[in-house]
Amino acid sequence: MRALLQRVSRATVSVDGSIVGQIERGFVVLLGVTHADGQAEAVWLANKIAGLRVFDDVDGKMNASLADVNGAVLVVSQFTLYGDVRKGRRPSFTNAARPEQAEPLVETLIDLLRSKGIPVAIGVFGAHMDVNIHNDGPVTLMLEREAS
Repeated sequence: MRALLQRVSRATVSVDGSIVGQIERGFVVLLGVTHADGQAEAVWLANKIAGLRVFDDVDGKMNASLADVNGAVLVVSQFTLYGDVRKGRRPSFTNAARPEQAEPLVETLIDLLRSKGIPVAIGVFGAHMDVNIHNDGPVTLMLEREAS
């Protein structure tokens, strides 16, 4: 699984002009799933997202987690994170999992985050979405757990 994580002051995701998910302070997680991914990768990623200390503490140092700042997460599935552009000019998406495999793993990650008490907003799997991200910092991290 790959997650491009952005620390945000606020973010929204819209489908057909209607907002379907929004958060204030927290993370936008653009999430990609590949063929070998399973439960273990989702658990690892949920623990990593919940535990990351990249928000400012009272001393202004990156030392606070989502829970410390009452943050939320906006999860947006994004198969293009597995796009391969090494050859030619058109990306190959053969490394991205098929929707029937990817969607349940995206849902698993969402459920795991919620079970940790983290408010989670979501996009619509497979839809064309407009994502409005107000990156804070900017702070952007790539998290990846390859299937074992």
